[in-house]
Amino acid sequence: MFRDIPQAVQVTQGHLKALEAWRNAQGQEHRRLRQVTPETGKLLAILLAGCPAGDAAEVGTGAGFSALWLALACRATGRRLTTFERDPAKAELARHSLDAGAVLDVVTVAEGDGVAGLATLPTLAFCLIDAAPADARPAYEQALARLVPGGLVCVVLPEGVPANVVVEKKQNPDEAPDLTALPPDIIEFRRFLFDAEMDPRVDAVSLPVEGTSLLICRKVSQ
Repeated sequence: MFRDIPQAVQVTQGHLKALEAWRNAQGQEHRRLRQVTPETGKLLAILLAGCPAGDAAEVGTGAGFSALWLALACRATGRRLTTFERDPAKAELARHSLDAGAVLDVVTVAEGDGVAGLATLPTLAFCLIDAAPADARPAYEQALARLVPGGLVCVVLPEGVPANVVVEKKQNPDEAPDLTALPPDIIEFRRFLFDAEMDPRVDAVSLPVEGTSLLICRKVSQ
């Protein structure tokens, strides 16, 4: 997948990287476009390529950066990706990016609520969730309900949420970090992360990958 990346994909990824850098310089970090780093994108593509037969979904398209990586795996393994974006401006930018990357033959951009959108999809083999922290748990449940055994749900952790929440939970309460100053949605996401790692329906692990942290869950039961 990575030894012969189409030039259109590489050029589009470069444009998105430059656009994000410009937005950051203008103080627009809160509207970030590149959800994942290139190394994380490669990892996600490898994970998708190794999944059982079935299509893929993404909740939180952004500008389409991660979808470009997932499209490589879709094309290599005969799958399709449906990616949901709630922000109309980002959805439009993603369509332009994915069109420029020449991957719209394997990717569909759906504008609207990704959690509700997942409920309309048939069986899935893979789902990437990179949405608002409050949407993580409902999106996870919707994806897991449609996932084939052996399929994967991957969740991008918000900035400031460590990948070792389970370790922190097992600490002596006197040694645990003080969470009272955190925003409510981040506190709830941390609860979700702990619950997901303890979920008997999946094998799960959280790990950092070059500037990004991921929760990776493999479905082991119905």
